[in-house]
Amino acid sequence: MLVIDQQRIQLESLYQSINQNCDLDLRRLNSKEQANLARYFRKNIDLKKYQRIILFVRFKWLYRQTAFTRRLPNVVMLEHDAWQNYFPESKYAGKFSRHYKAMPWVRILVSGATLAEKLKGEGFDAQFVPKGYDQLLLKNKDEERTVELGFIGSIQHDTYCKRRLFLEQMKEEMGLFITRTESGREYLDMLNKIKFFLSADIGFGENMAKNFEAMACGCVLLAYDQGEKEAKALGFEDMVNVVLYSNSTELKEKLALLRGDSQLAIKIEKKGQELAESTFSLDIVGKRLLMQSAQILEKKV
Repeated sequence: MLVIDQQRIQLESLYQSINQNCDLDLRRLNSKEQANLARYFRKNIDLKKYQRIILFVRFKWLYRQTAFTRRLPNVVMLEHDAWQNYFPESKYAGKFSRHYKAMPWVRILVSGATLAEKLKGEGFDAQFVPKGYDQLLLKNKDEERTVELGFIGSIQHDTYCKRRLFLEQMKEEMGLFITRTESGREYLDMLNKIKFFLSADIGFGENMAKNFEAMACGCVLLAYDQGEKEAKALGFEDMVNVVLYSNSTELKEKLALLRGDSQLAIKIEKKGQELAESTFSLDIVGKRLLMQSAQILEKKV
């Protein structure tokens, strides 16, 4: 398994889970190594030793190397950004499809159920494995929550333009607290200060990892509704374990209801945490990823 050596998101628990359930050789590649996979393989990897090869490297490097990657046997591509394939504002719109068309036999693991169906519709071997949260780092500390409505994360990147506009509107109209933190303890502490976590994955077609992280830390998740198929695949039930909204009016109405019914808010918080712990911890996600990787047929190139 070849992965990015430095990431903002914490995925050590994912790699540990995979390692505990198979004989894993984990390679952490820097940008130069990701940019020239042919050279890295030639110097460091004997393909005869491995039943599977999982590539989890940055797409900006990967899509330039199709001539090499299409020659790899029994390869699995793990991709957390393939939603940008169908996001018109992204510079990678359509590029994932063009990349995969050069090797349609490759198994692709993506983090959206609806996204997987779209890729299957194009003829690709795509499977859904959700993102998750690091169960060794993130948890509900049962402390007083001093921020009623908050969001933690990036809003400045061009890809997040719809997220930024919506969150800035909610800051103006609802007093939303927007911040960024360092990964680790600072992030844990801030999540545990927020009562209602407002997620705005608008246009993404899937749920980002921060949604599951917020649920695991005992926040009531207010999540943009990605559609019935996505909600069902994740086990999301509106006003039971999450709060789903499609526009600002619906969000305001549901938040007003929760403000007036503290017991309902507590029930959603607890059910949401239970769902996160039973489904989205990275030790569980790692087992699911490994199962999907092991199911691919022997392919010759």
